[in-house]
Amino acid sequence: MLAIGGDISAAVTVSRAGRPLTVASSDAYAAQFDEVQYGFNDGPCLTAMRSGQPVLIADLAGDQRFTQYRPRALALGVRSSLSIPLDGGADAIGALNLYSRRSHAFGAVEQAEGRRFADEASRALNLAVRFAHNVEITDQLRTALTSRAVIDQGIGIIMGQNRCDAEEAFAMLRSASQHRNVKLRTVAAEIVTAVSHKLPGLGRPFADGPPIAGAIEPAG
Repeated sequence: MLAIGGDISAAVTVSRAGRPLTVASSDAYAAQFDEVQYGFNDGPCLTAMRSGQPVLIADLAGDQRFTQYRPRALALGVRSSLSIPLDGGADAIGALNLYSRRSHAFGAVEQAEGRRFADEASRALNLAVRFAHNVEITDQLRTALTSRAVIDQGIGIIMGQNRCDAEEAFAMLRSASQHRNVKLRTVAAEIVTAVSHKLPGLGRPFADGPPIAGAIEPAG
């Protein structure tokens, strides 16, 4: 995974909405070393993410930081580690975590190589977060359009039954929604079902248009 040699285990942690997760690891040991920190909510990986500064442990046996994490990590075989923060933009933070079973494994050369890889990983994380954000917005838009179609059908039925305009029909629908403490779409769907004896149509299928300029497309 990294060209720094030795018995190095590597992992990448990403946190969105305050929940850290190991998204990639060179082996099971690296993921296990990360998980120990998540359990204690403390450790070099989490500290690097929260502070935005690298955390180097030259020899865990003599390092007095991370009092809860330290004995557990030593029992698992960790002797030295290097955690370098990753920049995921406004919506995510992360860290590149390097672990070794020998002390003083991360000298100047290894640290420089780790920083180089962390820069590359930050760029990849930024792209991934931007793509995920675009997908979330698209899903929200699909849901909103589907709800709007059902509500419009309900308004149309109310207009026909009460010989009123759309504004008055919407006010009736909203009043029923508030009185029953249920969503507008639910009330509208019940009205449509009661009249047509079948579930409301969801309108025309949402067709994906051409990609928006600047949007991130998945690799094909």
